[in-house]
Amino acid sequence: MAGAAAVLYVLVAVLQWRRLEAPSWDLAIFTQLAKAYASLDAPIVPIKGDGFNLLGDHFHPLLVLLGPVYAVAPSGLSLLVVQALLVAVSAWPLTALAVRRLGRWPGVAVGAAYVLSHGIQGAVRSQFHEIAFALPLLALGLCALLERRWRASVLWLAPLVLVKEDLGLLVAVLGLVIWWRGARRAGLALAGWGLAWFVLATAVILPALNPRGRYDYTDRLTVGDVLGDPLAALAGVLGPGEKVVTVLLLVLAAGVVGVRSPILLAAVPTLAWRFLGEVSFYWTWVWHYDAVLMPLATAALLDALGPRPVEPDRRRPLRTGLALGAAGLAVVLTAPDLPVVRLTDPATWQAAPRTEAAREAVDTVPEGAVVASDISLLARLVPTTTALWSGTPDNPVADYYVIDREGGAWGDNPPQDAARYAEEKHPGTDYELVLDREGYQVARRVG
Repeated sequence: MAGAAAVLYVLVAVLQWRRLEAPSWDLAIFTQLAKAYASLDAPIVPIKGDGFNLLGDHFHPLLVLLGPVYAVAPSGLSLLVVQALLVAVSAWPLTALAVRRLGRWPGVAVGAAYVLSHGIQGAVRSQFHEIAFALPLLALGLCALLERRWRASVLWLAPLVLVKEDLGLLVAVLGLVIWWRGARRAGLALAGWGLAWFVLATAVILPALNPRGRYDYTDRLTVGDVLGDPLAALAGVLGPGEKVVTVLLLVLAAGVVGVRSPILLAAVPTLAWRFLGEVSFYWTWVWHYDAVLMPLATAALLDALGPRPVEPDRRRPLRTGLALGAAGLAVVLTAPDLPVVRLTDPATWQAAPRTEAAREAVDTVPEGAVVASDISLLARLVPTTTALWSGTPDNPVADYYVIDREGGAWGDNPPQDAARYAEEKHPGTDYELVLDREGYQVARRVG
């Protein structure tokens, strides 16, 4: 199952790259971080702002592991391949445990439901994010928890606090689950570790490294509203409909029976910060935010079904079948919008129609130049230039501007001329258009 996941998602990654897909600017940001780590520098990411240290945006020091990978293969595609392989690694222990508990084919079905789950596919479609490193740690830690290997579980789960700051709360809840299961000292130690790192990261480290001297995401949570009017806040958590769908899909991914397991409580912190705010794309299941919930759902399903009984249980096959059916239903309901089904479309296997024009646009910008770009080609410009996002306010004056007039970021109102657009961004400077091909424009500074 791990091998199948690796082949499947590396293939998806290569096809995404070949088709010039850019769902967000995040791949470019993390590519720039990997480039800095490969040079043994601090993770300064000009795409986010002049001199912006990405450790002041989110706390993810474990991403230093991307440095050696980028040094060998300096490309955004390398990060996509890393994410695919991390997904594959996470499938190994979960499928193996499922086989030991349920038998070969039911266990393989659990592994397949995990690999094809909406959270995993959503993360792959959204391209690289730091949570990819959480998946194998969670899978290994949860399997050890279910097998009551407390020391191993704590050691696998503890590094999650170095993947992203909010995972400290998830770790804390899992520590309480371990405590509840009987490993009192180990569970309390892990819970305290997770909570301490969450507070340290959000209250001390992130504000210290952030150019604005604060944790940027505090204002996206309506904590004050929760305390002032908890009933209204509860109503907000339960609506609009996207939130309900996200929760229902999580329950289905856990085979419904997984709601009996306390492991699923570890999903509450992640759902809380997503739902207690006004950022609508946090509410849905279509991005990468559900990825860390999928190991929890799979482990909760296995926990609820329990280990293989010594004596035959006639009801067990029925319970297992219903649980697997529910998990499969979650895959079926979301499959049409996810990348695996897109593999059946012949167009997915073809290079983007404007591939040559895109390559020429990138090659027009000389190595070492400072270039501002919209999202479309941003990740491809990172390896050879100092790349800036054209939408970042107060950018320094760039040597070049790259615009994709057909890119989705502009909606129905793209710039008519990259040179004029650049001059409007930096009054008093002069640019000339040096490339205009199939929607891609490159402007060079001349004064």
